[in-house]
Parts: sequence; C-alpha cells; structure tokens
Amino acid sequence: MSSQKGNVSRSRGQRHQNTVAYKNDKYGATVQVKKAKSKIHDGLCQHCKALLEWKVKYNKYKTLTQPRKCVKCSQKSVKDAYHIICKPCSLQLDICCKCGKKEDIVIPVNSHLDKTEEEEDGEQTKEGRGRRKKDADDLDSDDDYDGDDFSDLGDGDDDVDSDSGPKKIQNKSAALPDVSQVNIKD
Repeated sequence: MSSQKGNVSRSRGQRHQNTVAYKNDKYGATVQVKKAKSKIHDGLCQHCKALLEWKVKYNKYKTLTQPRKCVKCSQKSVKDAYHIICKPCSLQLDICCKCGKKEDIVIPVNSHLDKTEEEEDGEQTKEGRGRRKKDADDLDSDDDYDGDDFSDLGDGDDDVDSDSGPKKIQNKSAALPDVSQVNIKD
C-alpha cells in the first residue's frame, strides 16, 4: 500500500487520472473568481506566490472581509488574504508578507503600481491620438464643403418669408434649414 510507513516507491501509476484539467470558471466566472484572478501577488517569496496561485487556480482562494492585524506593527493594516505582515513592514524589513521569512521577493510591493500608472498613461496618449485623428478627419470633410449648396435656399427664403405664419417658434428644428429644398451637386 502507498500509505505504509517507509514505502517510498510505488509499483504502479495513479489509478484514477483526470483527462481534462480543472477550470475554476467553467460555468461562468463569478465576481470572486474574477477578483482572485486579477489579484497581483506582490511582496511574496517564490514558494508563497506559488501557493496562492494554486489556491486561485483550484478555487480555494478566499478573500479577506476585514483587515487583519500585522504581526510586526500590531495594526489592522493587512488587507490581503493569507498574509500576516502588512506591506509597509514588509518593505521596511525586506521579508515575505505571507511567511515572514527573509527570502527573495519575486514581485516587489510597489512595482505593480508603477506599471499600472505607465499603462494608464499609455492608454491616455493612445486615446488622445485617436481623438486628434478623428478631429482631423472632420476638418478634412469640412474642407470639401462648398457654400454654394445652400445659396439656392437663400433665394427661395424670400418667398417663404412673405407667407403669413407664426415666426416665434423656439424649437431646435426651427433653427435648422429645411433640407427638402437643397440641391445636391455631384
């Protein structure tokens, strides 16, 4: 048996093996799964980061509902699940937020903040360029405009003015010219 003490090697392979990998969002991702997937695990050593990624992958990650107490500064400032040390203490002491060991930190605490700021700046410049191009296209279409199209309309307005009718209409439609009388030249 595999559970015997000292039985290190097995003579056969695993009896039941999955043919398809587990998907935590198989029937549609819930809000909790989306938050867990988007969470950046910073301030952790390689081992703790792998543990939390496993929890997220197999739907075992549970978020904190209230802040926990930091074991270094004794303040309720730990906002991430499974962490025991707050981020300022982790930065100051250069230790892992989860296990508290002085290991190599895979993703430093403030590195993702810099990246998100750069991405936001990049998106804003891209959007700004798109708007400028759109405005330039609008200006180009205005250059093709000839004022002669409405010149015929002005001549016919004298006859319309002589008609007796209410002139004091405050609607926006009254401010717009009547397009039925416009002649389009090709």
